Amino acid sequence: MDLEAKTVYLLLGSNLGDRRAVLELAVQRIGECIGQITDLSSYYETAAWGVEDQPAFLNLAAAVITSLSPHELLERTLSIEKELGRIRAEKWGARVIDIDIILYGREVIDDGERLQIPHPRMQDRKFVLVPMAEIAAEAEHPLLQQNISALLSILKDNLVVSKIS
Repeated sequence: MDLEAKTVYLLLGSNLGDRRAVLELAVQRIGECIGQITDLSSYYETAAWGVEDQPAFLNLAAAVITSLSPHELLERTLSIEKELGRIRAEKWGARVIDIDIILYGREVIDDGERLQIPHPRMQDRKFVLVPMAEIAAEAEHPLLQQNISALLSILKDNLVVSKIS
């Protein structure tokens, strides 16, 4: 059974190696393995969040049309991370690539541990909301029933998020 195509939003980040090159390759692989990329944000540099004693991250958001189920999408993002050298050693630790599923249409998914959509901390993180606002300001958080712009306007996160391109 084919699923109806959905617009999903992904946040990509890298803080090891040639960050921009890794993100460019990840975007290419997303287009090849996940679906049609309809929009990309600018690049944003942010200090590390969570574990702060590590290099700054380069982040960008991507809008993708996909027919993959949420769990298939997760498997493909994890596969791309692994292909590009991601090693999961420390929660919130330094990494060559991180691909988070932020929104999957207007769906809410919580299977306990492995997959939570919308991303459970998206509304608390400036490094997520700033690039998301650039490409999806009106996209609505299905649980909070507020769009990205509104969430950004009430955000308390003071982390510096600098647009670099």
